[in-house]
Amino acid sequence: MEKKKIAVIFGGYSPEYDVSLKSAYSIIRAINRAKYEVILVGITRQGQWHIYTGELDDIPVDKWHTHADCLNNVVVAPSRGQGLLELEDGRVTPVYVDAVFPILHGKYGEDGTVQGMFELSGIPVIGAGSAASALCMDKDRAHQLVSLAKISVPKSVCFERAPTVDELFESVGKLELPMFVKPVKAGSSFGITKIESLADLAEAVKFALTFDDAFIIEENVQGFEVGCAVVGNDDLITGRIDEIELSGGFFNYEEKYTLKTSKIHMPARIDGDTERRLREAAMTIYRTLGCRGYARVDMFLTPEREIVFNEVNTIPGFTDHSRFPNMMKGIGVQYPELVDMLIENTLGITDPGSVGRFSKFE
Repeated sequence: MEKKKIAVIFGGYSPEYDVSLKSAYSIIRAINRAKYEVILVGITRQGQWHIYTGELDDIPVDKWHTHADCLNNVVVAPSRGQGLLELEDGRVTPVYVDAVFPILHGKYGEDGTVQGMFELSGIPVIGAGSAASALCMDKDRAHQLVSLAKISVPKSVCFERAPTVDELFESVGKLELPMFVKPVKAGSSFGITKIESLADLAEAVKFALTFDDAFIIEENVQGFEVGCAVVGNDDLITGRIDEIELSGGFFNYEEKYTLKTSKIHMPARIDGDTERRLREAAMTIYRTLGCRGYARVDMFLTPEREIVFNEVNTIPGFTDHSRFPNMMKGIGVQYPELVDMLIENTLGITDPGSVGRFSKFE
């Protein structure tokens, strides 16, 4: 049987470029080469697309685009059935693929832009589609929809443009300190500031607007953050719940990737009933926002054990030691098996028995 062709897309025109390289590197190494032919498509920081056939170890250290095996420019054909187009010396060669696996964290990759391009070309995407990706990236609209599903969200105000000073301070008068000022559409905590005083508000807004043209101000939620891995389309599987323990501040970019002063507990230090409620809430949020394939649902758990929605990451960190794979390991799904499961779900060739043994986890 001819191997299915999977194009792994990495890099990207995003502040999260470096994270993408590390996640993609782990996934590429885990893909079963006996079942799949892997086509590597890298996007430089400048937004140039290339087919890459060089050493895998050059990807996470960002040497891939300087390599002699970084080949020709690639575009996506806006016509069903053609797949990728390889451009070489004025010649155009179609490159057929069965599915694409975009590992592009943040803007211009996780926000539905790339997903929409592949959908237009008729190429199956491993993960959320364009609509769900865009919605999950928009913190304000995601919160509005999830609140309609009877799940609590942080109190907040949102601005689609830079407000006047009077508008800004009038709006935040409805919130209590401390507050978080965030770009509406950004990942990995880029552009986020926690403020303890309104004297810091204007500078925090200015910082958020360097990452997006809209921003949201959220009231701090007492308690701690938890996450839940969700896999599937119609029938969903959830991993174990993990917990972020902070010694101060918030889970910013540096803490997410160094854990200098914070700690992740997997499984979370919660009772069984609370874990069950969190898993059910995560599935409700996943379905409410139209997710498919996989996603990590982040929530807060208050001292009163109330669940408060934070955000959904439709392309979460995916190294073999990242939170999402570790949650799935908690129910017995090892990293290579997880990667295989995501590909097979998209191609429609999953053996129901291989998934069913995880669906009854308690």
